[in-house]
Amino acid sequence: MNGRLKNRVAAITGGTSGIGLASAKAFVRQGAKVAILARSQEKANKAVAEIGDGAIAFVGDVSDLPSIEAFYKGVAETIGKIDVVFANAGIADRTILEEVDEVAFDKIVSVNLKGAFFSVKYAVPYLNKGASVILTSSCLDEMGMAGLSVYAATKAAVRSLARSFTPELGRYDARINVLSPGPVATDIERKAGFSERDYDAYSEYLRTIYTKLFSRLLSKNFSIMMSMMSYSTN
Repeated sequence: MNGRLKNRVAAITGGTSGIGLASAKAFVRQGAKVAILARSQEKANKAVAEIGDGAIAFVGDVSDLPSIEAFYKGVAETIGKIDVVFANAGIADRTILEEVDEVAFDKIVSVNLKGAFFSVKYAVPYLNKGASVILTSSCLDEMGMAGLSVYAATKAAVRSLARSFTPELGRYDARINVLSPGPVATDIERKAGFSERDYDAYSEYLRTIYTKLFSRLLSKNFSIMMSMMSYSTN
């Protein structure tokens, strides 16, 4: 690692596990000052200890708009205006067509779409010139999968947001990119209520798809981190 993000400020939602946590660690190794948004103090403390190197955390939820605004304000006041926004928070609750109700539908949309939109909106006043905004979508933004229709729809919407945000953020000399990873070994499926058996079957199904389409197995965080470094630096 070569310090490509030295002294830059990175604000990450969904930074306590999975891609967000791995990104926070990678940013710190590159010299960035990292702040994460965590849903509980317990998760915040655990993630900060794991990230190390002066990382800080704020407690909030992207479905709670005042806490997003307070997050960016706190970051700017504590470690400086922001160079990298990584709007990564998301959930992948299962939505079986015959079983899903309005509450479950609204929960996913609130976090994945509404949360992503306002994670960008509230960051704008605190962005440095030349800042990078990164949204997490998914390979499912273009692929259908039974039981994940609402999740996939929100991720397609996130990709669409980026297209519209491009000229709007350009007014602030900021740029935006979308990360659309394939299947990554994280806890998001277990959090969504997948049993161990279902999780293993889901992982194997995705491995089969990606082996056939791209001649590669389950994605690793390393390749995603390389994309993150490219998006985060000029």
